[in-house]
Amino acid sequence: LGEVQALLAGMSSCQRKNREIVEEKMKNQTIRDLTHIAIVAALYVVLTIVPPFNLISYGPYQFRIAEMFNLLGFYNRKYIIAVTLGCLIANFFSFNMIDVVVGSLSTLVFVSSGVHFFDRFKNQDIFGGLFDKAQVYFALYFSFFMVTIAAELTLVAHAPFWATWFSVAMGELASLLVGAILIKKLAKVIDFVS
Repeated sequence: LGEVQALLAGMSSCQRKNREIVEEKMKNQTIRDLTHIAIVAALYVVLTIVPPFNLISYGPYQFRIAEMFNLLGFYNRKYIIAVTLGCLIANFFSFNMIDVVVGSLSTLVFVSSGVHFFDRFKNQDIFGGLFDKAQVYFALYFSFFMVTIAAELTLVAHAPFWATWFSVAMGELASLLVGAILIKKLAKVIDFVS
């Protein structure tokens, strides 16, 4: 009986030590994740609001270079939070509060769903290895859903809906395709996964 109690006491001590190790790793990972999220969100904001980028980041004719960060969601889901926060903060510098709500919610919903839908095509090169198939499908999907931004701009700024949808979608598509090339190259030297 004494040997069994000693064995159980030893196991619980071992289990406590393992729990402490796991908790420490989780704490470190959380700090690391929060740091990555903050860096990407800050980069999104800078590439959207700082001149000369701010001139092309808002309104019916926009080309948000920072939208390329949407593709980071394919490497790690934490970046969906990062681009949503970046979009939310950047949209505080737009012409209305509706953009803060519509823009950031659109980012959250359509980046999350796009990554979910097209993740199975990840690591499939197309066009001679220039693009990842998942990212091209995502770019087309996300650009299509610029309909929400076109509707917002039609209601708020009285912009013509079809022309606005076309121009915002084309700007989004261009940003995402250029971003797909850049991020694919950066992923070879930066670990976006962890």
